[in-house]
Amino acid sequence: MGTRLAGKVALISGAARGQGRSHAVAMAAEGADIIAFDVCGPVDAQGAPAASTADLEETIALVEKRGRRIISAELDVRDRTALSTFVESSADELGGLDIVVANAGINGPGVKIADTRHEDWDTVLDVNLTGVFNTVMAALPVLAAGQNGGSIVLISSSLAMRPAMHFGAYTTAKHGIVGLMQTLAVELGPASVRVNSVHPTGVGNDLLLNDATYRLFRPDLENPTLSDAMPAFYGLNLLPVPYVEAEDVSNVVVFLASDEARYITGASIPVDAGHHIH
Repeated sequence: MGTRLAGKVALISGAARGQGRSHAVAMAAEGADIIAFDVCGPVDAQGAPAASTADLEETIALVEKRGRRIISAELDVRDRTALSTFVESSADELGGLDIVVANAGINGPGVKIADTRHEDWDTVLDVNLTGVFNTVMAALPVLAAGQNGGSIVLISSSLAMRPAMHFGAYTTAKHGIVGLMQTLAVELGPASVRVNSVHPTGVGNDLLLNDATYRLFRPDLENPTLSDAMPAFYGLNLLPVPYVEAEDVSNVVVFLASDEARYITGASIPVDAGHHIH
């Protein structure tokens, strides 16, 4: 167990599984108490399996196993009123808020922009960009109440540095996160609140490792498997790996939240095995 975040409270969206769970556990291991939320249901907005109540309960158990407190809720990042109420009450119970990790997101349809349905465009932008805005807005009143500044980390994507076909709505939202991050960094810097974005390549979790993604990368096959898609995954990155792990991203998120990064703000940090220069 570490102490880099001892005495701090971290808000994490999309915390039920994948990167969000990894961030919560990593921060708890460094001494932070956690405010976690995720939308849980049978399917996500694009029809893929969504995080479940059991997933969120597993995150709770993993944080508590590390001796830290956690308050959680099943919330949609698009529900501004419920989100603000939850963050305010949770921060009050845990004694404040120091760190915000806006992580929640969905993939969106794997089609060209010209073939994107308006409703899919709206959903992806609402969750992946406006949802990040909503998370930050819910946190700012309690974050600003602290005396020691704070750290906001927005999870973007390597596609915001090097776009690719078939991810138009997703890529647009992740580009928007960079603009939001830079503006927040300028506006909040005088209050000692640092704001940065993290840009992973594909991460080995449910958002990448699923049948829809395999079909997108191997459209020549009727029912492609992970093995079939693996060469295409390797082709994304400069380093010889098909994807990174959630823990690789969490290591950077924890660093940016800690005092070790006290003079880093307004930065876009790739964790992408060289995807953005490949």
